[in-house]
Amino acid sequence: MKKLTSSRIILLALLAIQSSEAALDRISDFALLDSKGEFYQLSRYRHQKAMVIMALDGTCSETMDSLDQFESLRSKFGDQPVTFLLLNSSDNLKFENTQTLSDRALDAHLPLLRDNGQLVSEAMSVTKSGEVVIVDPNALTLLYRGIGGEEASAVIKELLAGEVFQTETKITSLDGCGLRFPAREKHASEVPDYGTEIAPIIAEQCAACHREGGIGPFAMDSHLMLQGWAPMIKEVLLTKRMPPMQVDPSIGHFTNARYVSDADFQKLVHWIDSGAPRGTSSVDPLTLLEFPDRRQWQLGEPDYIITAPRHEIPATGVLDYINVDVELPFQEDKWVKAVQYIPGDESVLHHLLTYVTAPDEAVQGEAATVNVATRFLEGYAPGKVDAMTFPKDTGVYIPADHKLSMQFHYTTNGKATSDETVLGLYVYDQPPRYENFTQSVSGLFRIPPYARDHKASARYIFEEDVTITGLRAHMHFRGKDMKFSAEYPDGTMRELLSVPNYSYAWQPTYAFEQPVNLPAGTRVHVTGAFDNSENNPANPDPSKELTFGLQSWDEMFIGYWTYHYSDSHE
Repeated sequence: MKKLTSSRIILLALLAIQSSEAALDRISDFALLDSKGEFYQLSRYRHQKAMVIMALDGTCSETMDSLDQFESLRSKFGDQPVTFLLLNSSDNLKFENTQTLSDRALDAHLPLLRDNGQLVSEAMSVTKSGEVVIVDPNALTLLYRGIGGEEASAVIKELLAGEVFQTETKITSLDGCGLRFPAREKHASEVPDYGTEIAPIIAEQCAACHREGGIGPFAMDSHLMLQGWAPMIKEVLLTKRMPPMQVDPSIGHFTNARYVSDADFQKLVHWIDSGAPRGTSSVDPLTLLEFPDRRQWQLGEPDYIITAPRHEIPATGVLDYINVDVELPFQEDKWVKAVQYIPGDESVLHHLLTYVTAPDEAVQGEAATVNVATRFLEGYAPGKVDAMTFPKDTGVYIPADHKLSMQFHYTTNGKATSDETVLGLYVYDQPPRYENFTQSVSGLFRIPPYARDHKASARYIFEEDVTITGLRAHMHFRGKDMKFSAEYPDGTMRELLSVPNYSYAWQPTYAFEQPVNLPAGTRVHVTGAFDNSENNPANPDPSKELTFGLQSWDEMFIGYWTYHYSDSHE
C-alpha cells in the first residue's frame, strides 16, 4: 500500500472540508441528433474521460473565430479519450448562417448537435456563443464552463493525467454574443398551466400507454401521479427514451410516429423545473380520460375470430420458437383489410408472426426471411398493440383452402402461465385494388465482443414498379440505429426512414403519410449499426460474439418493406 505523505494527508483533509461546502454541478443525462441525423447520448460515452462541447449561435459574428479556437483545442487531444462536439444553442435554428455553420462543422469533422428546444443548453447553463463546457460522462458532472483556450486545455490535461481534485465547477468569463432563451424567460414569468397546457400534452402523447392496465410502467392519470414521477419524466424526455417510436423528423413523415413539438417539450420540462404545480383548474383533466379496453375489439366485432392453440409457459427457462398451423373457418378467397391480436398473456408473449400459407407449405418466420418475399399477414411485437388497418384500397389476400402459419416467441418471467391468443380478421366485401406484400431485407453479420459501432447493411432490388406504404426496423438488444434508403435506376439516392436510437421495445411499422413510388430496378438499402459495448444499457453480455439467432440475446438485422405493386404492374 502506498504510504501517504503528510502534505497529501493535509490536502485530502482540505478537500474533505471543501466538499462539505461546494460540489461539482450535476448535469442531466441527455441525447440529441447532430446535423447528419446521428444520435449522441452523454451516458453512452462512459468509455471517454470527457465530453467537450462548444455552444454556438450562428447569428453571432464571432462564431467562426470560436470555431477556429475549438478546432485548435481539439487538435491537441485528438488521439486521447476525449469527445469534441459542437452544440447549436440558438433560439432560432433557421437563421441565415445555419448551412455555413453545418458545412464548417462537417469540414472540421466536428458533429453539430441540434438542440432544437435549447433544453440541453439550459441544462449546461451556457450563456454565450463560443462557451465551452467540459463534462465527465461517468459522474454526469460539469467540470468546466467558460473560455475555450488555455484554461479549458489545462482542465483536460489534468483530467487525462488523473490529477483533478476539483470540488466545484470551474467557471471563467468570456466575451461574445449572449444566448437568448425566450421560452425559458416566458415560462419563468408565467409557468405553463397544468390544466390547459400540460394535461393536454400528456393526454395526446402519453396517457394511452401510461394508464391503469396499460403497457407503461406507471399511470399518468392525475396531477398527483405526474408530480410524483416528474424527475423520471424529465429524464426520459431529455434522453429521448420517450415518447416512443421516435424517428428523425427531417427524413420522411409517418402517420404513427410520435412527433412532439419543441414548444411542447419546453413546456413540459419548464413546468417540471418549476415544481410541477397544480394550477388553479378546479377539475383535473387527466382524471376524466377514458380509453377503450385493449382486450376488446378496437374496430368492432371482427368478421372472423381465430383462436390459436393454448401454450403452457413454465416459470423459468428458455423456450424455442413455437410454429403452429391454424385452419381458417372459410373455404373461399378472402381479402383482409385489418387485423387485431389480443394476447392471452402479454407478459410472456414476446412476439407473434402470422403468414398465409398453402396446405402443404410451412413458414418458419424470421428464421426464413432473408431476402424472401412472402404473404405476410401481420405480427404482434413489443409496443405494437393496436389493430393494424392496411392502407386504403389495399389488403392481404388469403386464397381458398389456405391456412395461417403462426410463430410464437415466449419469454419466461418467473411465473408459470398459459397463453391462448386470439386474432380478429376484418375482411373486404369486394376485392381491393391492391394486394399488400411485405419484403424482408436482411444481411449477414458477425459482431465482435465490446464493439461499440459495428456496421451492418443489406440491399434488395425491386424488379417491378412498387409503392412503399410502410417500413419496420428489426434488431435485438444490441441494435443501435437503422436507416432505409432507395437508390433509383438513374443512381440518385433518397433517404426514406431513419431510426437513430433503435429500441427493441418499440418495433412499429412506420406508415408513410404519402406512400413512396419506386420504379422497377430500384435498389433499396438497409443500413445500421450494433452497440455491443458495456455502455449499451440493454446489452445482456458485451463479451459475446454475435451472429444471426432467434433468441432475444442473439441478434437479427432485418428491414421490412410493406408495399403493393403500382398501377403500371400487369
